[in-house]
Order: sequence, then C-alpha cells, then structure tokens
Amino acid sequence: MEMSKLKTKSGAKKRFRFTASGKAKAGVAGKRHRLISHNGKYIRQNRGTQVMSPADTIKIKSYMPYA
Repeated sequence: MEMSKLKTKSGAKKRFRFTASGKAKAGVAGKRHRLISHNGKYIRQNRGTQVMSPADTIKIKSYMPYA
C-alpha cells in the first residue's frame, strides 16, 4: 500500500519561492497602502523580494514538502 502524498499549504505556494541553494525568498510586508507616511528610501529599499531568515526557512519548508 502506497503512502499518501503530502499537501502543500496553498497560502505558502503563493507567497514564497526557493533559491537554488535552498534559501526562501518572499516579498516585503507593509507596501500595500498608507505609503505616504514612509519616505522614498524605505519604499525603494523594500521593493522586490528579500531572503528569509534560516529559522523562517525551516518553517516554510514544512509548509512546502516538495519545494
């Protein structure tokens, strides 16, 4: 009898990507609205994605067993 497949968390697959070396990347939080209170440097530096911490990467890998 075969083991059942593990499911990937749907929210995680929309939010995270993995690099070739196994690090997790995600978009920076806090950029949807009310940006007038932040200066341009903050908005520029938080554009794109950032590499998550090793502790967060372990947690994300548990959400995405086949990533």
